[in-house]
Amino acid sequence: MISTLSRKHNFDLVFDSQKMFRLLLKAMSNPARIVNIHEYASTLFGDQPAFLALALTLLDNNVSFNAYEDRTLSAEITSLTHTKRAGLESADFIFISVPDKTKEVIGSIKYGTLSNPHKSATVIIRNDDDPVYPLVLTGPGINECIAVKVSKTARDAIRLRDAQNYEYPQGIDMIFVSSAGELFAIPRHVAC
Repeated sequence: MISTLSRKHNFDLVFDSQKMFRLLLKAMSNPARIVNIHEYASTLFGDQPAFLALALTLLDNNVSFNAYEDRTLSAEITSLTHTKRAGLESADFIFISVPDKTKEVIGSIKYGTLSNPHKSATVIIRNDDDPVYPLVLTGPGINECIAVKVSKTARDAIRLRDAQNYEYPQGIDMIFVSSAGELFAIPRHVAC
């Protein structure tokens, strides 16, 4: 049996990363709008190719990451990106592959400072639940408010983040991605 790390990935670090980044920008500028990254994730091997596609797009030598309690994902990300691992309190990107662990993570991560709000974390959460819970979102990128349906995972994570009561402009950005490659984002100042 060939290990997943020794197989040849077909993800193009230039062109696929650019296309993925454009999709991420579209998701961040249109909160709760679903974009699909399956085309790019399917070029990668491993248990969580969507996470790997995001890691290859977002991580480099200038940032750090934490794959919370997932050693396999952590090893795969390190192998592919050569990005340094960091503790929860200092990581720039946090990958949560077990959504039930979100509560343990949210209160421990960096959310920027008043003078440097951009020094906050981006949390990427696996989201394979069905979108059945209604939410009303308000904030930047939304004209007044929008009503959407999200999964229990997303609803609970957004509520946990909002309960932190970050002082403007502090906060954390959230990206939710399914194993099928469906992705949506909730930027730091969008609330429910």
